[in-house]
Amino acid sequence: MHKPWNLDLSERYRYDSGSKTHTMWVNSTDEPLEEGSGTDPRTEMRWKQEYTSGRHMWDADVYVPSGTNGADIMQILRVKHPSGTPATDIMFRASSENGGTLRRYTDTVIKSGIYNKWWNLKVAHDAGAGKIQVYADDKLVLTVDDRGPATRHFKNGVYHHGNGRAEARFRNIRYWVK
Repeated sequence: MHKPWNLDLSERYRYDSGSKTHTMWVNSTDEPLEEGSGTDPRTEMRWKQEYTSGRHMWDADVYVPSGTNGADIMQILRVKHPSGTPATDIMFRASSENGGTLRRYTDTVIKSGIYNKWWNLKVAHDAGAGKIQVYADDKLVLTVDDRGPATRHFKNGVYHHGNGRAEARFRNIRYWVK
C-alpha cells in the first residue's frame, strides 16, 4: 500500500470484509508518498507482480463517488524503464464531466456516468506483443501500444492531481497471468 508518508494507513484506507470492498481516499492537501517528494498525494494498492513479459490482466469492480475530480484510479507503472521515457504505459483519470468520466490520461473517454455506481474495469497487457486492451463493463473500448520494454506492475487507488478529496472503491479484484 502507498499512502501519504506522515499518516497511518487507516487514515486513508478501509477494507470492509462484509462487502469485500477496498476504499482509498486522499485530500489534495495531503503529503506525498515520501517525505520531500514533489509528487501528488496518493493512496494506492501496488501489485507486487512485477513483470517484463507475458500476458497480465487486472480486473475489478470500481465505484467512484461524485466529487472525485482529477484523480488517477488505475495505472500500469513502468518501474524500470529507459531514461527519459514516461513512467506509465497507461493511466486512467476520473473527472466530473457527464456524471463522472474516466479517461485514458486526459484524452480518450473510457466510460462516462461512472459516479456513485459499481461498474467493471479490465486492463489486459500483452507485454510480448506490446498491446494494452481496456474493457468497461466487458466491452472492449480501447487498444493501444505500450511504451516498449520495461519492468512493470499494476496499481489501483487514488493518485490525486485535483482539489479537495478524491476517493475510489474496488471489489472483486483479480489479477490474471498467462
